[in-house]
Amino acid sequence: MTTIGISLEIPEPYGAELRSRRAAYGDPQAEFVPTHVTLLPPTEVDAETLPEIGEHLAKVAGTTSPFRMRLDGTGTFLPISPVVFVQIARGLDWCVALESKVRDGVLERELQFPYHPHVTVAHDLDEPRLEFAMRDLAGFQAEFDLDRLKLYEQCPAGVWRVLREFPFEADED
Repeated sequence: MTTIGISLEIPEPYGAELRSRRAAYGDPQAEFVPTHVTLLPPTEVDAETLPEIGEHLAKVAGTTSPFRMRLDGTGTFLPISPVVFVQIARGLDWCVALESKVRDGVLERELQFPYHPHVTVAHDLDEPRLEFAMRDLAGFQAEFDLDRLKLYEQCPAGVWRVLREFPFEADED
């Protein structure tokens, strides 16, 4: 068995900036988790299914067009979950549609919470640090193009490594 995740990685310089801020808030996950929008949360799969998963993701990416994303401001899942995130102001519908296509077939699974695309910047911290992160990034804005999704595997030390990238191949709408 292996643990995989599928996401849209936030490009540089924004990914590094948000990861650095996450580390500054005291979130230990900043060391192990690239800055991203989750399409499939950590999921345990039989390693022998990785080729089938790769075929599925290639089909998904083949029917997906590159799209523009804009991040703007912060939000939180408190009091349900101790998470502060940067909000997606443009590209939200693309993420929802893409997540639905990814979490189908060989990757069909139930989610603990309804899907809500976001970029986590603080997780499992005490309330004062979560509130600080929310205020600190309230004015954060970034806009960029996304042209691929990534399949990650969680290594024993907790670090997520890219197994494969799947470029979007459909013509833009």
